[in-house]
Amino acid sequence: MKRLAGIFLTALAVVLVSFASENLNVGDQAPNFTVSYATKDTIVSNGFSLASAVGRNNIILAFYPADWSGGCTKEMCTMRDNFAALDELGCDVYGISGDYVYSHREWAKQLGLQFALLSDHSHEAAKLYQSYNPDSGMNRRTIFLIDKQGKIAYIDMDYKAGTLDSFNKLKAAISSLAN
Repeated sequence: MKRLAGIFLTALAVVLVSFASENLNVGDQAPNFTVSYATKDTIVSNGFSLASAVGRNNIILAFYPADWSGGCTKEMCTMRDNFAALDELGCDVYGISGDYVYSHREWAKQLGLQFALLSDHSHEAAKLYQSYNPDSGMNRRTIFLIDKQGKIAYIDMDYKAGTLDSFNKLKAAISSLAN
């Protein structure tokens, strides 16, 4: 009986978490999270809080599966190569995966990334943003644009790294926001 009750409670918790995260839409307040991060020059433990970043610029949260993979390299290099244009549009870029900060720092160094890579090893942030894939144990490739008021302004749950189509849609969404 105790085992059955445990199974029921676990299933209920999964349903409740799924239900809570299913309702994330454009216009919603962006869920806050705190994680460690790395740049090509440094590592900071528990140094990034989304709430503390809101207000300065619009924010791109680029969830991706893993450092060093082909698709993720294309995605982050697109952000890198367009960093000046994104900055001009008033956007801060944050890549986020489940990789450790040490991998992030080395990868950011190799790619010459000008932005922080957030380490969501427990995938708590990815789960909040419906970007966790339980089958692979990694993040899905998704994009969230958060405006200066902390509201979700754009969502791409199927971001494609191989072409510029998805990036151009993101850029158009950024352009539509008042700076």
